[in-house]
Amino acid sequence: MMSISGPAPTEAVTPDPPPLAGRRVLRQRWTDLAYFHWPYEPADVQRLLPEGVSVDTFDGAAWVGVIPFVMCDVRVGPTPPVPWLGTFIEINVRTYVVDRRGRRAVWFFSLDVPRSAIVAVARTAFALPYCWAHATHRVDGRRHRYTMQRRWPDRGPSADLAFTVADHIEPSEVGELDHFLSARWGLLTTRRGRVLHGAVHHERWPLHYVSDVSIDQDIVEAAGLPTPDGAPRALCSPGVGVEVSWLRRVGDGTGAAR
Repeated sequence: MMSISGPAPTEAVTPDPPPLAGRRVLRQRWTDLAYFHWPYEPADVQRLLPEGVSVDTFDGAAWVGVIPFVMCDVRVGPTPPVPWLGTFIEINVRTYVVDRRGRRAVWFFSLDVPRSAIVAVARTAFALPYCWAHATHRVDGRRHRYTMQRRWPDRGPSADLAFTVADHIEPSEVGELDHFLSARWGLLTTRRGRVLHGAVHHERWPLHYVSDVSIDQDIVEAAGLPTPDGAPRALCSPGVGVEVSWLRRVGDGTGAAR
């Protein structure tokens, strides 16, 4: 008798990570991170995603985020951090997706960094849309300001993002939406038409409220999305230590990406 199976059920949102699947390939710290998110019509986001990747929604809305932070002490495998190249600013534009196996993940539209060598390696080895940009991070007490101006592959898109760190949020007070936006234990990308998944592992996010948010940007529009509407949902975090596994083809539990 032929059996017919439907789509895999979508995994639950969990604020604490599952065990890391696959071989660890990267270790790093993400510090001084902020989340700026806006709701979108799911169709506006889905049209930018490849076959086999579905936009994830919360209460019927897709969410798009601009995430500035400092990447610190990047290590490949067991090697020590690479001087200069191992610490840099990143500002990414992302949304939230589900693969054919029901795994929730992050989808990146762009990742801007001020290290051209990092761009070359990340695009080649991890098939991620890294961009080369001039970027700064200035700190004045609890006030943070990130700026970037893209240089390659397209000139023009920029961002000026400022916020003040406010009170710590007790873990029991973090709402379902904020777990949905922050607790993501994988990323998806594509290479030669194949969807790839990389597992991500870190401790539960320590989250803070933010105040005095100021945003001037067009990197969301550069991704092909409508202009964000209204003030973002905003949080920040002092950071976490992160491990990332090697990419694997979705639907292939054993084969590494090629």
